[in-house]
Amino acid sequence: MFEWIYALLIAPLAVSVLCFLIAKSKNQALCTALHITGLVLMLVFSLKTVALVLAQEKILALDNWIYIDSLSAIFIGLIGIVGFLAGLYSIGYMKTELEQGHLDFQNYANYHGFLHLFFFTMLLSVTTNNIILMWVGIEATTLSSAFLVGTYKQKTSLEAAWKYIIICSVGVAFGLYGTILTFSNANSLLSDPTQAIFWSEIRAHAGNLSPNIMHFAFAFILLGFGTKCGLFPMHTWLPDAHSEAPSPVSGILSAVLLNCAMLVVLRYFILTSQAVGNDYPQMLMTVFGLLSVGVACFFIVAQRDIKRKLAYSSIENMGLISFAFGLGGPLGVFAGLLHTITHSFAKALLFCASGNILLKYKSRDMNRISGLWKTMPMTALLFGCGVLALAGVPPFGLFVSEFAIVVAGISAGKTWLVILCLIFLTIVLAGLTTMVLKTVLGKPSEDIAAGEPNKLSVIIFAVFLIILFMLGVHIADPILHLLKASVAIVLNPNVSFGDMQLLPWQVLGQ
Repeated sequence: MFEWIYALLIAPLAVSVLCFLIAKSKNQALCTALHITGLVLMLVFSLKTVALVLAQEKILALDNWIYIDSLSAIFIGLIGIVGFLAGLYSIGYMKTELEQGHLDFQNYANYHGFLHLFFFTMLLSVTTNNIILMWVGIEATTLSSAFLVGTYKQKTSLEAAWKYIIICSVGVAFGLYGTILTFSNANSLLSDPTQAIFWSEIRAHAGNLSPNIMHFAFAFILLGFGTKCGLFPMHTWLPDAHSEAPSPVSGILSAVLLNCAMLVVLRYFILTSQAVGNDYPQMLMTVFGLLSVGVACFFIVAQRDIKRKLAYSSIENMGLISFAFGLGGPLGVFAGLLHTITHSFAKALLFCASGNILLKYKSRDMNRISGLWKTMPMTALLFGCGVLALAGVPPFGLFVSEFAIVVAGISAGKTWLVILCLIFLTIVLAGLTTMVLKTVLGKPSEDIAAGEPNKLSVIIFAVFLIILFMLGVHIADPILHLLKASVAIVLNPNVSFGDMQLLPWQVLGQ
């Protein structure tokens, strides 16, 4: 039964090693075949694992070292689906970069090796039950993805990679302090101290943890792993890393990596809420979340670099997710998880689409990009719709999740915070709309030839957009089931979602 889970972790690691081994062979077809094989295996195994969770609610394997519940199943599904689609887009994108001489074959093969190693580290961080290994997994994502950020070995990309490593390593070190405090707290409490390393065991006794220690522990956790989430004021690495990385990597960083760190924050949010009550962790999540939205919205308006504008949008949306969890209650948690899903697909679509724009115009500067509707009509259409989806325009999924956040805030009696958040989101809408007007419309330069740089990419963009549309019209039953169960896990691990009084999916008409 657990073979799918083991295969999920082994497959990307094995493909990564093989890609590194063939780096000197100059066999591009073999490298591409390995890459596609790894993507297909990751997608299949991740969906199989999610299906297992749907069938039996949670999975404990490998002597408690692996723990997968509905909450982690959501993130496994995102890694599998988004990683598969972005990885497919990466085939044509990196082939073009290789042909144009922006990298040699060894870097090309190493890129695929680090990409699948990146997938492995993210999967490890969301499936492990060991809180130390959870920290190791998040730290390992930094090391593997930093090489992806510096793929082109230019001064700006190498500077971004080093900045990424330094800031995130220092930040995640604070996460280690919080992890050690939590472990020592549980170690003094449990009758079998060897079990204090497992999150599921700590959760079972979280109500008896020392409140004073957990106050400090969660502050360190939010500061540390919040750095990896891109929350203000630890966000400064994100715009550089996301803008300098190859576009498929930018999409994966924004759509998946940030969520992995948020899952770890959420795990400790659950423990802290049981140990000290809801008010303290919710207050911290609300403050950091709202500050992130507020700071990012002005940068979104000011930026002229498409990928940096999208990067600041990632900060804004991670802040919005944190804000939703901070509002608390079934609807707040439901909205935060739903926004995690919808934002992932929207951001993967837009970063990959920005790759097509970069290949065509050789620039990320909006002042030099115009007339996409003439030069790349299909990319222009899907990019424009993706931007509107990201801005929260109906009928796409982000409208539903943002509407749910507003309702959650009003229900929690925090109307003035919701109004402030809506003002920030209005500024974001203005900044994103400006990007569409400048790039999609207008007259293209005469030296820009018409035609899509990558035919397969159009299909991939369409798939992302269809998923966003479907999430905005009707949430499929398996996704809704995972969301319901996850809300129960966050609010009260000992009660099933069917026993809860307030059902947010009924509020949203689901």
